[in-house]
Amino acid sequence: MSSRAVQQDLFNRTLRKFDEMRDPAYGAGAAKFFKEPVKARGVRSPQLIELSAEIYREIKPWPVDSRDAFVARLWRDAHIETGALACYLYRRFAKTFGEREFRLFEHWLDRYAKNWGHTDGLGIYLLAPTIAQVPELARELPGWTQSKNRWKRRGAAVALVKEARRGRQLDVIFEVARALACDPEDLVQKGAGWLLKEAYPPHPCEVVAFLKKYGKGWPRLVLRYAAEKMTAEDRRAVLSRES
Repeated sequence: MSSRAVQQDLFNRTLRKFDEMRDPAYGAGAAKFFKEPVKARGVRSPQLIELSAEIYREIKPWPVDSRDAFVARLWRDAHIETGALACYLYRRFAKTFGEREFRLFEHWLDRYAKNWGHTDGLGIYLLAPTIAQVPELARELPGWTQSKNRWKRRGAAVALVKEARRGRQLDVIFEVARALACDPEDLVQKGAGWLLKEAYPPHPCEVVAFLKKYGKGWPRLVLRYAAEKMTAEDRRAVLSRES
């Protein structure tokens, strides 16, 4: 069988698995978490993670271009579950991530992410481990904040969430958060707030000082998210918008 035929066979078997696992009522409920229309089969995350393990064992020896082509095929299916499966599957190759993969994931974000679920999957499971291995790639993210694509703007924040938790990349985090805080899209604002929330525990003084300096005119939504892990005193200072 040709490489393309092998990919098609696995894709067809994957869709049959989805048909076996689907729960339309669950899918209808899951779709309500999104403002934009999404296509959902109704397959739960634990099932997708288990399926990703099965597929991984099959594609692990494949050439990189065949692997990438198969995962792109999952993205083109355009269901919430196939995008999630793409992220669960590809993160199993995280030890190999580098600049090539960063560009690939950026392409997927540009082309296939149509909701916050796919954006966050790409950010947390794929972009974040790439940045952890090649820290200088974080410098690409401030540029994303100027994208016309709202999901890429949110992705700039989400890709840094794990770095924020580890107390790293604080200068880039502040640059991205400042650029996104007054974004016209509330889901992008929430991404900025989430990023600052995770940066607070390792750097409480710096985050509070940053918000006192720049946050006075920001939407309250961003400040509420940013303050979720703060002490009562710091939360009052931030939410009062006093500098």
